[in-house]
Amino acid sequence: KKFRWCTLSDLEQRKCAELSKALTAVLPLATTNSFARISCIRAHNTYDCIDKIRVNKADAVSLDAGDVYSAVKLYGLTVVAKEIYEKGNCVFAVAVARQGTLNIHQLRGVRSCHNGARWTSGWNVPLGFLMAKNDLSWDETQSLSQAISEYFNASCIPGVGIAAPRLCALCQGQKSYVRDKNHFCETSTSEPFYGSEGAFRCLKNGVADVAFLDHLALLTATETEQEEYELLCPDGTTAELSEYSTCNLGRGPGHAIIARHNFQKITSKFITMIQNLFGRKGKERARFELFASAPYGGKNLLFQDATQHLQLLEEQLEIPYVLGLDYVALLKGLGHEGSSLDNSVVRWCCISAAELRKCEHWALSIRSYPLVCVQATSMTHCIEMIKSSEADAVTLDATHVYIAGKCGLVPVAAECYGEFSCDLRKKGKNQESTIKNMVIMPWSLSPVYAVALAKKSAKQINIHSLGGRRSCHSHLYSPAGWLLLSRYTVGALENDTENCDVDSTFQSYFWKGCMPGADGNLCKVCVGDSQLEGGRAASRCAANHNELYYGNVGALRCLVGNPSGRSYGDVAFLEHSNLLRNIRNLDSSGWAKGYSPSDFELLCLDGSRAAVTEWSGCNLGPIPPSTVMTRPVSITKIYDFLMKSQESVRTKLGSEFHLFQSQKYGESDLLFKDATRYLVHASHMSYKEILGESFFQLAESVFNCTPAGKLSSLF
Repeated sequence: KKFRWCTLSDLEQRKCAELSKALTAVLPLATTNSFARISCIRAHNTYDCIDKIRVNKADAVSLDAGDVYSAVKLYGLTVVAKEIYEKGNCVFAVAVARQGTLNIHQLRGVRSCHNGARWTSGWNVPLGFLMAKNDLSWDETQSLSQAISEYFNASCIPGVGIAAPRLCALCQGQKSYVRDKNHFCETSTSEPFYGSEGAFRCLKNGVADVAFLDHLALLTATETEQEEYELLCPDGTTAELSEYSTCNLGRGPGHAIIARHNFQKITSKFITMIQNLFGRKGKERARFELFASAPYGGKNLLFQDATQHLQLLEEQLEIPYVLGLDYVALLKGLGHEGSSLDNSVVRWCCISAAELRKCEHWALSIRSYPLVCVQATSMTHCIEMIKSSEADAVTLDATHVYIAGKCGLVPVAAECYGEFSCDLRKKGKNQESTIKNMVIMPWSLSPVYAVALAKKSAKQINIHSLGGRRSCHSHLYSPAGWLLLSRYTVGALENDTENCDVDSTFQSYFWKGCMPGADGNLCKVCVGDSQLEGGRAASRCAANHNELYYGNVGALRCLVGNPSGRSYGDVAFLEHSNLLRNIRNLDSSGWAKGYSPSDFELLCLDGSRAAVTEWSGCNLGPIPPSTVMTRPVSITKIYDFLMKSQESVRTKLGSEFHLFQSQKYGESDLLFKDATRYLVHASHMSYKEILGESFFQLAESVFNCTPAGKLSSLF
């Protein structure tokens, strides 16, 4: 029995035939019946290969990760092995232009060549990059191909199909009405501008102004090419071709080998055999080199020439774990599985039953994209769900914005709390300001402050005497009750010593407390919610509103104790926004009778105390705004949804729904902070810019020396 390798050109056929001869020469006849011989199956293009494997006319081929995804999701094939290069399986997606002709901000209207349609570095990463920058607009009522043809003047994108002729206009393959003789705009080396080598050739021939390809094609660039061409960097600068690791549009997985599910073991054995014989360290490498193409007059034949070895994968490994969660989310966002319900709706992540109720009410009150409410268990769970494309957006506090940013999510809109906290750009002669025209600058935000709150009657408590006390925190990783607080409880942070683990320091610093999402003695004061399914045990210390001591209002409840006067703390760490209203609501909600703002005081850093209205001079530090985060490819959709939704809710006469109110659902700060006045455009800013230098650096130092623990699946 012969193992059938699928080839895409006459040159690949030739190399495959040489592999067959080499196998025959080095293996004994006794192995003939165990797939130790190879047969070379010529295909017209990559999708012909995929189809031949599907219908059992071929057994395996190595393809770009974009085609691998299609082969798995649309054709039911499986991934057997990955090509590993010097920097692992990843490739850098780069944009190359002739020196001094272009920068990344000038791509609209130019001529472009791409290594392949739906490929990592010629399509997926660069299009995701352009969408994330709001440079390329894609209205999902049109095809993505149509949006690209309107963006570029003319292109060659092999494999794009006939739907958008301008995307094939620059290609130079032979045209014919006979399929097997037509190589124009096809994914095979019979199209001169196919692949990264072809896209670079297209640029060098003067046919295009910019080429999108992977960095592997630059490894063999000549001195002349190094002098004449340059990389276009995301910040608008340019760099030499050798600087691809710092000047690129992003990175993604490289090539991988696909086969049928029932042929995975045989394919793995075959790959192991040919690699042991003819790989970089193969015993018979002098007879045949698996990763060399020059002897056959081509490049990247059967495998990428830069391949160091082939890494076998576990059986039944799901595609997101082969290609990466972020990459698969990008492909879904670009419609690789065709149009689906997911593309036409916005899936908002909710962390509790109360948020779900408010979200469902929101969905019934808007005239924009359909809204679907998705249930998660915490903000970190929401980040995971958005990363894996199970949800689209969520509003996160500043610490979770840091975590989400580290995980590749990006800002869409920020909450604006005060009347003068946002720059408004006036519109037209009538000077009418509209939400859509608001711009946000780091210095224009009126901050929320982190404060330490105690009962006025507890005179013995000050900021220096909190050790051994009972503490109330809004939640694990909260800006006020975890991150900013760490500056005053983790003295070793400054010295970067081994004692800077914030979680363990809090556990030993306080006697006990409630920090929803934590564990150990910082859950002992938490109460859960007996009215929810599963009772108190299921909801106690949960990092969501199902724990009644969760959030800013929850930390306040914790300070005064439950309605029966038990389970209380000595100090609460929370945000000042809505503090006065939350104190008054203790009485009106029936939680605790007789409390007013005068019954509480703030603990100041100098050891003194102040009235609860003096937060601007008595606080633990300012907190950046909560921010709506999403995947880069979804920015435009989520921003449009928020603006239309905001406008729809605001103008709907008699509407009972208010986006920034939560009291009717029995909680506060559901989906958005109740103190929010507007949502303002923030996608032109990075998450670092929104957080500000000092907050970002504090988060960096704390997370660098705090065991990732529950966050290990995210980082």
